[in-house]
Amino acid sequence: MTGANDLSQVHDVDVVVHPGTQELSDAIAARLVTAIADALATQDVAHVSLTGGSLGSAIWASMAALPARAAVDWSRVELWWGDERYLPAGDKDRNDVQNDAAGLAALPLDPAKVHRVLGPDASESAEASATAYGELVRASGAGAFDVTILGVGPDGHVASLFPGHPAQQSTDAIAVAVHDSPKPPPDRVSLTFEALRRSREVWFVVAGADKAKAVANGVAGAGPAYSSAAQVKGEQRTLWLIDAEAAANL
Repeated sequence: MTGANDLSQVHDVDVVVHPGTQELSDAIAARLVTAIADALATQDVAHVSLTGGSLGSAIWASMAALPARAAVDWSRVELWWGDERYLPAGDKDRNDVQNDAAGLAALPLDPAKVHRVLGPDASESAEASATAYGELVRASGAGAFDVTILGVGPDGHVASLFPGHPAQQSTDAIAVAVHDSPKPPPDRVSLTFEALRRSREVWFVVAGADKAKAVANGVAGAGPAYSSAAQVKGEQRTLWLIDAEAAANL
């Protein structure tokens, strides 16, 4: 974690600031290897929920260049996504496709443990896809993710739970269909707040000056109308891993 500011605790969350995006993504990859290895030391499988976005993909580019990744038995890692765009398998705008291209696909994962959200080529609707994904989470035994990684939008959204959007309020399901998303594409599938909170550790990964206000609101615990990020905390730890620009308002 060379170059990182000392860990500090603000509003019951831990904040680590790295000087730039490359240092940040490298540090997240290294931290993830440690977290997965620690989980696998005491259990058969580690469950990790991933994020999309440029930084979400940069993590896997960093992982591909990290020799320490060999410390993980990747065949015992189950991967999920906090949200997915409701697009056909292989579409270049899907989060899983972007993560794969960045380096995720190069890891020796068990394909049966890489859980992808069904798109319109394989389900009749986003609602059907959300139901199937939620059932898969429940059936897998992922009652709690070991690590959930979440990007944060400039508007404070996480996964596809946008502040003020009706999907943000869903409490009776593991996954929910999102329509009329403020960001394209309009149709998505997202884990709910309740599902995201079932995580031993939640890591918010954020880079860029355009995210500074969203970071400040999330760390401060702003209400759901202003920050979806602030509504999610890990059962054991909540960690903000950010670059210097994103930390500007702290």
